[in-house]
Amino acid sequence: MNNHQNSQNNQYDINIESTRAKNVQTGININQNPYINQNANQNINQTPMIPVQTGFNSGDFIKGALIGALATYLLTNKGAQEAIMKTVGKGSELFSAGIEELKERYEDAKAQMQANQEH
Repeated sequence: MNNHQNSQNNQYDINIESTRAKNVQTGININQNPYINQNANQNINQTPMIPVQTGFNSGDFIKGALIGALATYLLTNKGAQEAIMKTVGKGSELFSAGIEELKERYEDAKAQMQANQEH
């Protein structure tokens, strides 16, 4: 009895059918919705979809295996890590030397422009 009184006191109508329009023709057939009934659209001319390859691809597997093996070797071999760090160190030294050389060239060009303005 208590549940019946609560439902009568509820100001909201919880019946979904009462929210739908009655006797309205919209020209839309629910069977044409591809998400509701996929068999209804079989007679419509559509371009066939190209199937996606989901099988085993040996080329991608070999690439992944080689990348994984290389990463494992670099992360576990101390000699390889030292060689990489030396290479990175040399590269950063060369980069720094290149930046210094650019700064020197800029200062030389600036000094030459000042000398040309004085003459």
